[in-house]
Amino acid sequence: MPAHPSRIRSPWLLAALVASLAVVVQAPLVPLFAAPAAHLAPRDLPVVVAGPAPATAELAARLAAARPGGFAVTTLPDAAAADRALRDREAYAAYVVGPDGVALHTAPAASPTVAALLTEAATQLSAGRPVPVVPVVPADPDDPRGAGFAAGFLPLALTAMLAGALLTVLIARRGARLFGLVGFAVVAGLAGAAVLHGWLGVLDGDVWREAAAMGLFALAAAGTVAGLGALLGAPGIGLGALLVFLVGNPLSAVAAAPELLPQPWGAVGQYLPVGAGGTLLRSAAFFDGAGAGRPAAVLAGYALVGLALVLVGRRSVRAGVADAAPERRPVEVTL
Repeated sequence: MPAHPSRIRSPWLLAALVASLAVVVQAPLVPLFAAPAAHLAPRDLPVVVAGPAPATAELAARLAAARPGGFAVTTLPDAAAADRALRDREAYAAYVVGPDGVALHTAPAASPTVAALLTEAATQLSAGRPVPVVPVVPADPDDPRGAGFAAGFLPLALTAMLAGALLTVLIARRGARLFGLVGFAVVAGLAGAAVLHGWLGVLDGDVWREAAAMGLFALAAAGTVAGLGALLGAPGIGLGALLVFLVGNPLSAVAAAPELLPQPWGAVGQYLPVGAGGTLLRSAAFFDGAGAGRPAAVLAGYALVGLALVLVGRRSVRAGVADAAPERRPVEVTL
């Protein structure tokens, strides 16, 4: 009887193959994570120019000339309209032309990175003269640079991915798996709000709205992994992890803004769970829900599709393997 292939394969050869496979996987991941962060720049970044018509037209033209293709400029009549646009998440900042010159109104809560970048740009436009900066929608005082928000969102993605995978592997019954997904989403939302809002203080909105946003994200991310795992088995879990984390995280722009990433990847990231989840949580925490419609719809779509796949897919990865195994019948011995 021939020996099993695993018994005759050299352990040295196997070690070399595993190391080579790891490098093959690593090669595309490094630029996927590093390239977006290394090429941050405004690309059709929504900004407002407010004030009298002749002055706003001139300033809009100077913005376009300073960085071609960098800004999508909207002109508004006055500072009140500009501030309203910032609160509604229609723009990241507003250059307001007044009797004393240009003032910059910002929304650091939408992206501290963008606020800093536009403050620097305003100084350049004013030929080095100081420009008054008015934070209309400030970031949380305990997290002025937004680092805590971005870092705090990463564990939500990791635990959601892990929960979806474990429920697929360990739970055979579809009803129990659905119960686990919904229960995880509720607990993850409440626990996330308790930690990020109550303990660390990096969120500054309505705590129940924040919990709902994190719960919907958790359901979308875990449901995507569990649904693909139920449909495709172990490869589906890998595909779900790819969408939720390996691709979704670097394209999410949680630490920056989608309009700062190379396009179309910044836009694509907003249609993946992590990008949509980060945008939804910012809207819930700092903008009273303004701008939450699209990310909430994206997450609801992932959640519904994931739950539907759990219902129609195989019972579990283990069950699928067991079902594929040949049936063994007891041997009857007649004396």
